Amino acid sequence: MKKIFFAFSIIVLFTLSCKNKSAKDQVIKPTAAVEAYQSTFDSTAVDSFFKTHPLLQKYESDVKQLYRKHQYHYVWFDKKGINEFANLLYDKTNHLEDEGVAINVPYKDKLDKIHTNLSGNQKPNTETELLHSSLYFFYAMNVYHGLDTEKSNEIEWYIPRKKQSYISYLDSLLANPSLINKEEKNLFSQYFLLKKALRKYRQIQKKDKWNAITTDSAFTSYKIGDSATAIAQIRERLFLTDDIKSDSKSAVYDKELSKGILNYKLRRGYLSNSTISKELIKDLNVPISERIKTIMINMERCRWVSSDIPKSKEVIAINIPSFQLSYFKNQEVVLRSKVVVGKTMNKTVIFSAPMQYIVFSPYWNVPTSIKKNEILPAIAKNPNYLAQHNMEWNGNNIRQKPGPKNSLGLIKFLFPNSNHIYLHDTPSKSLFERETRAFSHGCIRVAKPKELAIEILKDDPKWTPEKIEAAMNSGKETWHTLKNKIPVYIGYFTAWVDNDGTIHFYNDIYKRDELLANLLFKQ
Repeated sequence: MKKIFFAFSIIVLFTLSCKNKSAKDQVIKPTAAVEAYQSTFDSTAVDSFFKTHPLLQKYESDVKQLYRKHQYHYVWFDKKGINEFANLLYDKTNHLEDEGVAINVPYKDKLDKIHTNLSGNQKPNTETELLHSSLYFFYAMNVYHGLDTEKSNEIEWYIPRKKQSYISYLDSLLANPSLINKEEKNLFSQYFLLKKALRKYRQIQKKDKWNAITTDSAFTSYKIGDSATAIAQIRERLFLTDDIKSDSKSAVYDKELSKGILNYKLRRGYLSNSTISKELIKDLNVPISERIKTIMINMERCRWVSSDIPKSKEVIAINIPSFQLSYFKNQEVVLRSKVVVGKTMNKTVIFSAPMQYIVFSPYWNVPTSIKKNEILPAIAKNPNYLAQHNMEWNGNNIRQKPGPKNSLGLIKFLFPNSNHIYLHDTPSKSLFERETRAFSHGCIRVAKPKELAIEILKDDPKWTPEKIEAAMNSGKETWHTLKNKIPVYIGYFTAWVDNDGTIHFYNDIYKRDELLANLLFKQ
């Protein structure tokens, strides 16, 4: 069985190779890339340009900063005319769909006219110059940066985004235009894996064989040995998606198709069995256009994550839709675990914070909302409720004593945050066997808490596996402060591609894809 490479932690996105600078960037002499053409233009031309090109006004501040830095020298022309990078940039903007960007290029007709009528010794033109500078910032903001931080925060994505200086990056590109075709160094690797998947699914779409799978009214499920027209249709679909290696056209459910069903269910995060249910048919019938949108939506999310994350010596990452935790050391996965996340009414927040403490045999300090809405009404009905649940008053608050029936289990992992979210054990182990694991009040329950503690404390001789086991079962709350804080990232990806190219689609349990789609596809 393939392992889901939830490298959300190796994640996460792009960092341009330059340092961030303020709006007061130091004025510099023309770079080597523009020394070939020393002409300047009147600074007042910038204001005039944006008055006549209102669709580009959002880039006006960046453009002005660029030319203040370069003392109003032309940067898109050399002695031969429009330079190499201008042509490369134009080509890139003509293929925005490859980057999962669904937006029209402003003033494309003007750009087309310029680049279809190139001739030698082309003299500098101020409008052409400013059009390309604006085009560069248009491309950088849509392909590298994505939606503004305010917009991503509106849809409750609170992982900090690293600030970038696209002006400094432009200097690098002008000096070496080929860098724009080596974006792997600037963008998170998952982005490019999704980009390949996007290309593949568009090719499938062009084949026009993503036909609906039809069943008769008496259908309940298919098992190995059953025969139906739908079986042949499913076989064709799984061949298209590479879940099976060949399409025999057979309408009999055989072992070969069963392997394909298992592969498909693994990619969807479903329980591993060969039964073809009504729910599975419904899932298979999701239009390919929707799968393509999902890929594009998650490419956008990749733009929001700092590429500094993979540089961390240790990273713990949780992907909410896949209900999976991955623990990385030196960019290698050392532990994976199923998790339970917050239910729809108590969504687990998308954010990051450094893990600082491990608490063995923890008390559970009942949150005020649970105390008010659940515990106090239960006490009113049953005066013995606290004793029966191993709880006690602690001042005006209620807490549950340490022990195997404690709601936090035998251990918890704290990364202090304003959301009051942490990782913990649970006595309700059966929930980890569910396909959909959204049952908590917001915190994250871990299926392998002891294994996680052992791995975290692996290099600490004071905490052997035996001592960890003893502390977990001591019945006495014990806090341990980690020598090195571990970054914890809680993300939300409904499409993820393994390093071998296998794409996984996960259910949008919090309906966040729809919110993001409204911003991306209805601009």
